[in-house]
Amino acid sequence: MNNPHTEYDTLSGAICLSFANAFNVTASDGHEEMFQDYADLIEWAQLLEVIDLPTAQSLHREAEQHPGEATAVLQSAWALRQVLYRLFAALAHQQTPDPADLDALNTALVGTLAHQRLVLHEDGFAWVWDNTAALDQMIWPVLRDAADLLTGDLLDRVGQCANVRGCGWLFLDTSRNRSRRWCSMETCGNRAKVMRHYRRTKA
Repeated sequence: MNNPHTEYDTLSGAICLSFANAFNVTASDGHEEMFQDYADLIEWAQLLEVIDLPTAQSLHREAEQHPGEATAVLQSAWALRQVLYRLFAALAHQQTPDPADLDALNTALVGTLAHQRLVLHEDGFAWVWDNTAALDQMIWPVLRDAADLLTGDLLDRVGQCANVRGCGWLFLDTSRNRSRRWCSMETCGNRAKVMRHYRRTKA
């Protein structure tokens, strides 16, 4: 199977959905993780502006010094990505998520609360994250974003690419008439257009 994606998702409209979309579909309809090593997590987080360049450089150094911890974070990221994908894919089709996935998300959320605090700015209060070298810090905003999406007004806008077997990526449909069908017109949308043209020509 030719995977439609060679890069991380930046078009879904939510950090947690981009994280959930960090996979490609295999020939057997399974999911191949795009986070192959800890450095991939750093690359994704920097691309999505979850962390900045100095933080990325610091995390690379920490991972080199603590490879076992970095591997454990990577494995936890795989598990979380799968939980988020199952949960939001179910909601995209108006189905009830597996309670076990919601339990797993809640368990992971508990660990992030200790790393958030309120600060006062000129225009009001805001949440900020601890200034720390924790190797899993790029996961914290993912969890917070997932919780915000689940409890916010955009939850019914979560959709799934119509190319379910070849792609299946999730997105927020912010179109006025809720007509978005594809993760991207440049990938799955264009492929569908080419396939329709081929079938008409063949007929």
